[in-house]
This record gives sequence, structure tokens and C-alpha cells, in this order.
Amino acid sequence: MLVVGGRAVSLSTLRSLRAVLPAGGAYWTVLDEDYRVIEPADAFLRDLRFGADRTESTTKLYAGELALFLGWAAGSGRDLERAARELSRFVLLLRTTPITRRGRGYGRPRGAARINHVLTVVREFYKHAVAHRRVDAAVMAVLFDVGDDRFLPAELRAEDGALRYRVKPRHRLLADRPASVALCTLSEWEALLGAARCWRDRFLLVLLWFSGLRIGEALGLRRSDLHLMASASELGCTTVGAHLHVVPRENVNGAAAKGRRERVVPLAHYAVSYYDVYLDERDRCRQAEDCDFVFVNLFAKPRGAPMRYSRVSQLFGSLSRRAGLARAVTPHMLRHAAGSALTAHGGLDVAQQILGHASITSTQIYVHASAERQRDAVERLARATRLGTGAPSGGSTP
Repeated sequence: MLVVGGRAVSLSTLRSLRAVLPAGGAYWTVLDEDYRVIEPADAFLRDLRFGADRTESTTKLYAGELALFLGWAAGSGRDLERAARELSRFVLLLRTTPITRRGRGYGRPRGAARINHVLTVVREFYKHAVAHRRVDAAVMAVLFDVGDDRFLPAELRAEDGALRYRVKPRHRLLADRPASVALCTLSEWEALLGAARCWRDRFLLVLLWFSGLRIGEALGLRRSDLHLMASASELGCTTVGAHLHVVPRENVNGAAAKGRRERVVPLAHYAVSYYDVYLDERDRCRQAEDCDFVFVNLFAKPRGAPMRYSRVSQLFGSLSRRAGLARAVTPHMLRHAAGSALTAHGGLDVAQQILGHASITSTQIYVHASAERQRDAVERLARATRLGTGAPSGGSTP
């Protein structure tokens, strides 16, 4: 039985819920059916949000995974230590039980990549629980395999002769290679642009296409974040050329930047031109005069208020239909398109900075070794290589 605060939790289903603190900060936690907090999970998620400075969306994802694991433990009568020892049974359950909630993957068991993510969250939860003495440290031995290099061949050991330890998870599935990301094609983007009926929507399409912003970052932009002159030194900004600042902050429309660090994104001249025209349209909405957000409701209520995710989702759905596209294009597909173009023309390091990835491995999914790129690489290699006189001169077949 999972024991929390001196009481036994015997429910097979726990739930995640958003918690708002009096000071205004928010994170996601795990509750039982009586809406009582599951303390070990709550402490972990709260520290993750405010101690490790992770985003609210991260705690939402983690809370959902923890509710799944702790619900299994409670429903099967396992305490935390026994649940760790029998984690393979939980993995088996995930591999064989279809997802019952409507949405992505409904009716199918979870894939290896998703299960691996659940297990990552579980291991991080146990690290936190051990550090705060909620469970015995011995559970780490059943979660991780610890070894050293003493029995490796000499050529594989460290040159300085020092002993090296390695730690790897005991529970990890062999996941298939990630599928190629779905990206918006140039023809689809042009069709969306042609179907747009106002300059706000056109500017949004141009901004996402050329900058690769996440939609939350775009909706959280303030007019003061856009520096469109050749020099912004008068504003105290040393960046040269037209650019915008992605600033993590709490927004009334719920928009959020995924990263916790401010970054600068260069702007193409197309974005600057479309923004100028959009401002004329925006100025005609009197309700928007006192709103510093870039993207506001111009035609739907409440007029002049910052746009929300739901409004943008409806917008892209209607644009896709009016454009006669075979599929519905989403804002994230424009980010993927920008990411692929940036890696192809600027390299991984440039794309990583513009897209705001903390790790370059996140940027690598945008590298597509297409048949055309492979052929082009071979042809360029051939042009750069000069063979000697022994090379065949004509088109004879060997």
C-alpha cells in the first residue's frame, strides 16, 4: 500500500492538477480522488518547478507520468520501495495496456519512446525521494546498474589509470529511430499566406516561417521585444540589425516560452515589412491601444486582448481548409520547416541558437539526409577531387 502522510492510498487512478501559489507561481501536482496531495510527488514537482527552474509545462508532463506510475503502485498494493523493485511489471503493463484517454495514441499501447520517458521521470522522482529520505537509498541499486572499468581491456581504460565508474538505467526499452518530423512545405505555407484575410495573420505566418519561434513564444511577444531598426543602442541593446527578444515571463494569455533563458532571434526583412503593415491594421482596433502584446484579437471578442492558443489553433484549421490543403498545418510544422532550413543553410550551431534548444541533440532531428542532399554531396566531392592521368577519359563502361 502506498502510504502518504500516515494514510494508505489504495486508488488505482491518481490525477494531475495545476496548483497556483498565492504569490502567482504555478506548477502541476498529483492528487488522489479526494483531491488530497500525494506528498512525495508534490515535493518533487514543486522543487522541479521552483528549485530547478523548469517550466510549468514540464511539471505538467512529469505530473501526468508520475500519476500513472503512483496510481499503478497504489492500486496494486505496492509501497514505493517494492514498486521500484518490481518496476519491470509496470513496464509490462505499459507495453500491453491500450491508452484509454482520448487523444494521441488512443486505443493503442504506449510505444518504447514514450515508456522510456515515463521511466526517466520515475527515476528522477526516486532520486529526489532518496535525497529527502522518503525511501531507502538501497532502491537506487535496483533502478541503476553501476559498474567500473577494472575488467575492461587495457586499451579501453583511462590513460591515467584512475578507476572509472559508469551508471546506466536497468529499465530501458530499445526504441525505434524517431520518425522524421512533420514540416510545412513551401507550397503549403504560400497557400496559407494566400488564404489569410488580415495582416495580423499574414505577419504571424511570416514570423513563424522565418524565425522558427514556438507558438507560445510568438503569443508572448510584447511590442517592446521587437527591435526593428539597424541599431537599438538607444534602447540599451547591443544587437545589430532587426531582431526580437524572446523573454520568459508569465503572460495573462497563458503563452509561455519553453526555455528559461532570454534569447535574441534575427528577423528577416519580410517580417519587418509585414509587421509595419500589421501595425496600421492593429491601430484601428481602439481596444488594443493599451495592450503591449504583439498579437491581439482584432475581430473576435474580447477585442484588443492578447491572442490565446485556442484562437491560433482555430485560425490554422480554418486557413488550412480555405487554402484547400490535404492536411491541417499547425504552427509547430512551421517551426520544423524553419529548423530544417536553418540547419541546411546555417549549420547545427546556428539553428540551435535561433531555435532556443538547450541541447544540440534536439536540433539534430532537423537534419535530413535526403537523396538529393546525398547526391549533391557526392557530386561536390567529385568536383573537388582531381584524379591522375590514370583516370578514364570517356564514358566507357568498366
